[in-house]
Amino acid sequence: MALRVLAAMSGGVDSAVAAARIAEAGHDVTGVHLALSANPQSYRTGARGCCTVEDSRDARRAADVIGIPFYIWDMAERFHRDVVEDFVSEYAAGRTPNPCLRCNEKIKFEAVLDRALALGFDAVATGHHARLDDGVLRRSVDAGKDQSYVLGVLTREQLSHAIFPLGGSTKAEVRAEAAGRGLAVADKPDSHDICFIADGDTRGFLADRLGAADGPIVDALSGEVVGNHQGAYGFTVGQRKGLRIDRPAPDGRPRYVLSIEPVSNTVTVGPRSSLEVSSITCERPVWNGPLPAPLAPLTCSVQLRAHGEVYGCRAQVSGDALHLQLDAPAAGVAAGQAAVLYDGDVVIGSATIATSS
Repeated sequence: MALRVLAAMSGGVDSAVAAARIAEAGHDVTGVHLALSANPQSYRTGARGCCTVEDSRDARRAADVIGIPFYIWDMAERFHRDVVEDFVSEYAAGRTPNPCLRCNEKIKFEAVLDRALALGFDAVATGHHARLDDGVLRRSVDAGKDQSYVLGVLTREQLSHAIFPLGGSTKAEVRAEAAGRGLAVADKPDSHDICFIADGDTRGFLADRLGAADGPIVDALSGEVVGNHQGAYGFTVGQRKGLRIDRPAPDGRPRYVLSIEPVSNTVTVGPRSSLEVSSITCERPVWNGPLPAPLAPLTCSVQLRAHGEVYGCRAQVSGDALHLQLDAPAAGVAAGQAAVLYDGDVVIGSATIATSS
């Protein structure tokens, strides 16, 4: 059955090939590019971001080659509120957000999907590297490009109206197909940096919005002040470089950020061994897989960062919280990041990390 599909086209190779595949399958496809900044020049120019002036042009050219209608939707105000302001406020609260995950949740599969359904579309297609089998989200066959982690926040209802055409292909195969289809983005570099931080300087971006706030850097073992900073928001748990510590540890080993306390504006540092945690408490769980919320301990695996290591664990819901007990300690677990649960390659659900020990 032919569907009316809205293809989100970022201007990159993945979304272009995804749109082409859906159109070739006989569906009624319309391409849309999301304008995420009222002043695109304030975001990136060049090929390293996903919110550039060039990207909208590349998306339009790809739609022309595919032969589908193309529109640009202004999502600048929503993006600023739900992604940029959220990013700043999370860092100000001592947490480490994932803006790409938040963009998927709030923009592509909330604002865009809601508008698409209201306009009579049946589904939204994107170029994410993940698989959907009967509404069940799975990892991509290309482990190095898998994006199921940043999609783990989506609800069952949102997944029921999503299409991810690329999950069964490797990135190399996608690029080769783009070239064969005559798409000019076939060799376009992937985006890696945060799209709304034009120069890649996250600390400077936050300082401009939160202002300088001098505070101490404290050694966890001795309790001594070993340095000073100009804003606790400029650090994240597990960070090693750029600490600006006045003197080395007594054993000569590197120090790492262990915790960030925004109220006292204190950054605590210590040895890598002190980063290891085995117990994690998460908030705002979302259950989008084939299994119900685990009221009894469930043996599964968890990924704690995008493209991060996967840990075996036991997961259990208690009230509004999700508790994880890891089989082996994890280091650098940061509040604000997502914990995405898997049964093999199937996503079970996700939650936001609140505390760890």
